[in-house]
Amino acid sequence: MDINLDAFHFLRPQWLWLIVAALVLVLLWHWLSDPRRRWRGIIAPHLLQHLLVDPRRFWRVRPVHLTALCLMLLGVAAAGPTWEKEAPPFSQDTAPMVVALDLSASMNATDVPPTRLERCKQKVKELMKVRAGSRTGLVVYAGTGYMVVPPTDDPEFMNLFLDALDTSLMPRAGKNAVSALDQAHILLSKEAAAGTVVFCTDGFDHAQVPAFARDVRAQGAQVLLLAAGTSHGGPLRNASGGVVTDKAGRPVLGSFDLTGLQAAAKAADVELTSVQVNNDDVEWVQRRAVSHMQAAEERNAQVRWKEAGYYLSFPLAFFALFWFRRGWVVRWLPVVLLAGVFASPHQAWAFELRWQDAFLTHDQQGRWAYEHGQYQEAAALFDDPQWQGWAWYKAGNYQAALTAFANLQTPEAFFMMGNCYARMKDYPHAVAAYDNALKDRPDFAQAKANRALVAALIPKPKKDKDQSQEEEAPNLKPDQFKFEKGDKGKVVKLTQAQRKALDTELWMRNLHTTPADFLRQKFAIEAAEKKP
Repeated sequence: MDINLDAFHFLRPQWLWLIVAALVLVLLWHWLSDPRRRWRGIIAPHLLQHLLVDPRRFWRVRPVHLTALCLMLLGVAAAGPTWEKEAPPFSQDTAPMVVALDLSASMNATDVPPTRLERCKQKVKELMKVRAGSRTGLVVYAGTGYMVVPPTDDPEFMNLFLDALDTSLMPRAGKNAVSALDQAHILLSKEAAAGTVVFCTDGFDHAQVPAFARDVRAQGAQVLLLAAGTSHGGPLRNASGGVVTDKAGRPVLGSFDLTGLQAAAKAADVELTSVQVNNDDVEWVQRRAVSHMQAAEERNAQVRWKEAGYYLSFPLAFFALFWFRRGWVVRWLPVVLLAGVFASPHQAWAFELRWQDAFLTHDQQGRWAYEHGQYQEAAALFDDPQWQGWAWYKAGNYQAALTAFANLQTPEAFFMMGNCYARMKDYPHAVAAYDNALKDRPDFAQAKANRALVAALIPKPKKDKDQSQEEEAPNLKPDQFKFEKGDKGKVVKLTQAQRKALDTELWMRNLHTTPADFLRQKFAIEAAEKKP
């Protein structure tokens, strides 16, 4: 256990006065038990020093000394020694992240097998495993940046679109990292915690370096660069798996622009690393994402410190055993124990003696089990309904977690109730719980995002056959339509804003198509709306 002496302090230093009280107790006992003081008024002083056996020659540990030592340890423990900061329970290890994946043609190079793109997709999947429970989004870019997956903690949903990604999906060539950064910022702006953007690419457009550095400093999100490729490059692979060749039949090599990446990293003051064969790069990214989030929380929220005083309960228990030696027994100790038992009527009929109860509260015991992954045992120990709900949620017992959170009326409790309902696939009740959380806390970004995801999973009501054949514009009022007469009846003309809303709705409804076709159509529509 490493102790940071620079951060070491006491949370409740007033309890250190027990050390002074312990010293006063020892001095007072020695003064009261001095035989010279008792016999001084009866025997002459010049005779008294010859009639007494000096007890200081035969000094030994007495109960008062052990009592003083225990008081000192108790004072230090109660003072709350600490040297380590503790993250809030609702944000611990849940740093949001957006991965910006380069889909330019050079990512098909095979110098990083099987290809640079496939290796980067594998790294995104590993990130989802390492960041279990954390929200990760996905943005792709070439000539323009596009959002593929909003921040989610569902690896299956991420893999559905991740496996469909290919360089042929991009309507424009290029390496527009600035556009990808803007898309990532839009996603992270909806998150409650400070997020991180990870670029997986093999190069950088030198002309965009100043604009990229300016956007990084303006947006405030942490940016990391993950370079995929080797200095000598590698042959490009086509869609069928073969090698791309030029007119002379020579393999076309995919370049690796390390100079551009280093220039962007230096100008924007961001960290740069390379794709590794093992998971060192994934762990490197996750450590920096969590550190960035915790640093932002420390700047914007109240600092919480993790107490270490409970470690002193073990030497206290050891020294307390000496009180049971012959001649040291505290005669009123059994009375105190019996009073403690009968003072709790609800435990009178079923009393289970646990040695931990003598030194730790139930919540402290539950926290120890929670931090060691024993979530079911922790849930049984916790008295705090919030921590009990979290323990049941981590254990996968969502019904029990729902019952625990129902005892609270905070926005965080409603948020977790919504998560429990969502896990049990009760989507209407989940939406209602998220609404209750947003009612008390309108800026709850995580509740907004989860509500949007769950609301999209609620099945639409079935329509009549005749009604389903009519052309409609989702989420638009009838008086917003402009109708024109046509040969086959009425034709709907939509404004640009209405068309964008229609495209969004069709995006959610047309998931019966393959993810690759869906993404290709989505990118083409968005590319047509954006200026080159």
